Amino acid sequence: MNFSRYIVLALKGCAMGMADVVPGVSGGTIAFISGIYEELLDSIRSVNATALKLLLKLRLGEFWRHINGSFLLPVLLGIAIAIFSLARLMTYLLTNHPIAIWSFFFGLIVASSVLVAKEIKHWHIGTVISLIAGGCIAYVITVMSPAETPNTWWFIILSGAIAICAMILPGISGAFILLLMGKYSYCL
Repeated sequence: MNFSRYIVLALKGCAMGMADVVPGVSGGTIAFISGIYEELLDSIRSVNATALKLLLKLRLGEFWRHINGSFLLPVLLGIAIAIFSLARLMTYLLTNHPIAIWSFFFGLIVASSVLVAKEIKHWHIGTVISLIAGGCIAYVITVMSPAETPNTWWFIILSGAIAICAMILPGISGAFILLLMGKYSYCL
């Protein structure tokens, strides 16, 4: 893989990280739009018992190839850079320029919806029912009030685990899940 591909992957990771900081936008959506979603899922899935055995046996080259490290490292590095360096900027932008930022991210959500709709080859009653159910669930989630929750270590870990799972799925915002669980400000 050449250096420019690493840079492009890191930039896509940065876009995912920026989206993950904003409640209502999913890094998974950005991965889907940018065309790395399937490879990301396959790479995450490859971090398994076989990978652990290779690592423990210090077969580092095989471990790296098994987990698709040349892909995962720049993407994860981009996500981390964005989250740690842009969290304050996103907070500022959301506070001072909310319409522009929400409009930008809403446009990304609409674009990803169109891309997902194009992937559906045959519309049938089950597809339509799923679309309506998904829309209803999304609406219910957006009107829910944030919960009052404890700041204990186990609840922080639970909140993080749920948010991380949501962040990888297109259309589900991990930051919004943290907001609903009352942990967004605490984690930011």
